[in-house]
Amino acid sequence: MAQLVCMTAMLKCTSGDAPTALVVAGLTVLGETQPAANIMDNKPIANIVPFGTCKVLTSAASGVPTPCVPAIVTPWAPGSPTVPVRGLPALNNTSTCTCTVGGVISITSAGCTKEMVP
Repeated sequence: MAQLVCMTAMLKCTSGDAPTALVVAGLTVLGETQPAANIMDNKPIANIVPFGTCKVLTSAASGVPTPCVPAIVTPWAPGSPTVPVRGLPALNNTSTCTCTVGGVISITSAGCTKEMVP
């Protein structure tokens, strides 16, 4: 079983140099006391804020520090298809999403500690 991901979950990008917290906006179900996330809570800036400086873009810009703003076009995967949150599969702490710049975003802390999902 995996943990349900909620608002304040901590994320990291393999190409970023700083962690960031997940933002879950709008009306949603609660996991413990925080809004629960689904696989479409993957929007840059709205759900996933920048990860400090991007190693890939900074390298391409000859060492000029470049912000690590996620460029995501696919949902988090795999999610938990048997647990709906706002009509879509719940986000669990084993899910990842890929940034088109070259990084992989993962969940380092689920935000919920007691809610488990298949």
